Amino acid sequence: MMKRNICLVIVTLFLSLAAGAKEKDVVAMQSMVKRLIPAYAENFQFRKIKPIDGKDCFRLDASDPRKIIISGNNANSMAMGLNHYLRYYCLTTISWYADIPVEMPETLPAVEKPIQIEAKVDRRFFLNYCTYGYTMPFWQWKDWERLIDWMALNGINMPLAITGQEAVWYKVWKKIGLTDEEIRSYFTGPTYLPWHRMANIDGWNGPLPMHWLDSQVELQKKILTRERELNMKPVLPAFAGHVPGALKRIFPEANIQNLGKWAGFAEEYRCHFLNPEEALFATIQKQYIKEQTRLFGTDHIYGVDPFNEVDPPSWEPEYLSKVSADMYHTLTAADPKAEWMQMTWMFYFDRKDWTAPRVKAMLTGVPQGKMVLLDYHCENVELWKTTEHFHGQPYIWCYLGNFGGNTTLTGNVKESGARLDNTLINGGSNFKGIGSTLEGLDVMQFPYEYIFEKAWTLNTDDRSWLNALADRHTGVTSEPVREAWDILFNQVYVQVPRTLAVLPNLRPVMNKPNNRTSINYPNTALLQAWQKLLQAPDCNRDALRLDIITVGRQLLGNYFLTVKDDFDRMYEAKDLPALKARAAEMREILNDLERLNAFHSRCSLDKWISDARKYGNTPELKNYYEKNARNLITTWGGRLNDYASRTWAGLIKDYYSKRWDMYLDAVVAAVENNREFDQKKLDGEFRLFEDSWVSSTRPVEVTPEGDLLIYARFLLNKYERKIN
Repeated sequence: MMKRNICLVIVTLFLSLAAGAKEKDVVAMQSMVKRLIPAYAENFQFRKIKPIDGKDCFRLDASDPRKIIISGNNANSMAMGLNHYLRYYCLTTISWYADIPVEMPETLPAVEKPIQIEAKVDRRFFLNYCTYGYTMPFWQWKDWERLIDWMALNGINMPLAITGQEAVWYKVWKKIGLTDEEIRSYFTGPTYLPWHRMANIDGWNGPLPMHWLDSQVELQKKILTRERELNMKPVLPAFAGHVPGALKRIFPEANIQNLGKWAGFAEEYRCHFLNPEEALFATIQKQYIKEQTRLFGTDHIYGVDPFNEVDPPSWEPEYLSKVSADMYHTLTAADPKAEWMQMTWMFYFDRKDWTAPRVKAMLTGVPQGKMVLLDYHCENVELWKTTEHFHGQPYIWCYLGNFGGNTTLTGNVKESGARLDNTLINGGSNFKGIGSTLEGLDVMQFPYEYIFEKAWTLNTDDRSWLNALADRHTGVTSEPVREAWDILFNQVYVQVPRTLAVLPNLRPVMNKPNNRTSINYPNTALLQAWQKLLQAPDCNRDALRLDIITVGRQLLGNYFLTVKDDFDRMYEAKDLPALKARAAEMREILNDLERLNAFHSRCSLDKWISDARKYGNTPELKNYYEKNARNLITTWGGRLNDYASRTWAGLIKDYYSKRWDMYLDAVVAAVENNREFDQKKLDGEFRLFEDSWVSSTRPVEVTPEGDLLIYARFLLNKYERKIN
C-alpha cells in the first residue's frame, strides 16, 4: 500500500511538472505576441505537442475559425510557427531592429488547411564575436529583446552569448592579484571587445570603464533569461589562454608567451597566451567558470577559440594536439558536462599555415563528439569537405554573409542554398546543424531568413520563396517587385561575401583600383532591379523602403566609380574643364547618396552615435563611448582603415564627402598650377582630418526631405541613361 502511494505521488508530481513545463512554453509565446503585435494577442492560441521522432516541430491548425492555433513541441518551435503564419499568411516581415514596428493586415487571414513542419537539424546557431562590435556594442535591453524574438521566430536555438564576460574576468583577475588599472587597461574600448575576446588586441581605446562592466552584467542576465525561456541554449565563453601581460608580475615563472601581431597594430597591443600545460591554466579556467556560472548559470556549451588570426607559440602538430587536449581537460575539470564549441575561421583565414596534419592534430586532441565546430564561411569554403568531415567531430554548416557591418549588396545566396541542400544530404552523420556567423546585422535580413528556413521541412522552391519575399516586403502582390527580386537573387546576389564597399566610402587614391569595390554583376542589372522596385504602388512597408534605399545607394555607389575613373583620366590628360565637370558630378552623387539614405534611421549615422552617447551616464562617458563608435566605422586601427565602412547619411556628408572634397580640390589645383598631384601629402592631410573627426563630438544631424518614392524616382530619371 505504501509503495502504491509513493508511486501515485511520483506520478502526480511528474504530471504537475509536465503541466508546468507546458504552461511555461505557452506563456513565453503569449508574452512574445504581446510584445510584437499587442493588438492581436487575443487572436492567437498556443498549444504544446510532442516532438516528431525526437525532432522539433510546429503545426498550424484550421480547427477554430476564431483563433490562429499554433502548436509546437516547445516555445522555440511555436515561435517558428508564428513566424510562418506572419510571413506566408499576413505578408509580414519582423525586423531584427526594435525601432521598426511590425506591420499587420487589418484582418488576420484564416488558416484554411492544417500544416505540419519538422526540423531537419537539431542545432541552429547564430551570431559572431564581431557582431558584438559592429552592431550591438551600445544596445539596451529593448534592442536585445527584439533580436531574441527574431532569433526564436527563425528557429534559432543556439545563440552566441558573450555579453558581460569582462565583469567576470575582472573578478577573476582581481582575485588572482592584478590591480584595477592592470585589468581595465588590459581590456579594449567597448566597440573593440570582440577582437580582445578573440585574443587579437589588448588595451586599444582602453581602459574600459567600470560603468561598462557593471551595466553589462545586468544586461546579460536579462538576455540569458529570455533566451532560455524560448528554449535556446546560449553559448557562453570560457578560458582559451588569453591573459593580461601583467600576470607575469605575479607569476614570473609561468609559461606566458606573446601571440603573433595582428592587423598592423603596434607591439604594445599584442596579446599574451598562457600554455595550457601550466597548472595555473586549470586554476584560471575553474575560477572563471565558477564565477560565470554564479552570475549567469550555464547550459554547458562554451565557446573556446584560441589562435584566431594569430600564430600559436608552435606549429608542431604534437603541440597543437596537446594544447587542445589540455584545454579540454581544464574545461571538463571545471564543468564535467562541458562541450567545447570552436569556430573554424582560422583554418580558412590562415590556410597556408593550418595544414592538414595541424588541423587534424587540433581537432583530434579532444574526445570524439565533445568539440562542436562551426564551419564558418560555407558560402565560400566548406571545410567539412577538405578535413575528412572534421575528422568526425560534430559540425554546424554556417553562412557568414556580412563582413564589418558593410552596407554593400553581397552574398551568393542562391549558391549557398544549393550548397546547404547538398550538405543536408551528404554532410555525414556528424553534420548537426545550420547557422549564421554574420559580422554585422546591417539591414538586409533576407539571406539569413532564407538559410534558416532550410533547417525545416518547408521544401519551398526558390521561385516561390522569392515571390513570397517580394509580397511581404510590399504588403501586396506586385509583379514588378517580384521581377526586381528575381533579378536581385539570380543576378546581383552572386558574389561571395568579403569586405566590400562602394568607392564613396573609401579613402581617395589616384589611379589605384581598389578590389573592395569590385562587383560580379553588371550595374545595368542593378538598374533594372531598381526600375522594377520603383514601380511598386507605394512604399509604406518598411522592408520595401529599405529595399529601395539599399539598391539605390549601391547603384549610385557603383556609378561613382565610373565617374572617378573618368576624373583620373582627365587629370592625366590635363583637361581642366572636363576635370572640373567630373568633380562636380562626383559631388552631386555624394549629395544624392546623403539624401537617399536620410529616409531611414537604420541608414543614418545619427542612430549609431545617439545609441553610443545614451549608454553613458556622465558627459565624460558619453564622449568616450562616442569616440569608440566613431573610431570603429572609420579609421578602425592598425591597417584596417575603412574596413567597417557604411553608406550612411551623416557619415557621407560629414566624413566621406569631406575627404572627397580634399581629393578633388587637390587634383584640380595641381592641374591649375601646372604641377604634379602629391598623393603622399594628401594622405597625411587625410589622417589629420580623420583623427580630428573621430575625436569630435559635434552633433550629427540627419533630416529626411520629401517623399522617398518620389525622390527615388527622380534619381532614377536622373541617372538611368548615364548608367545604361
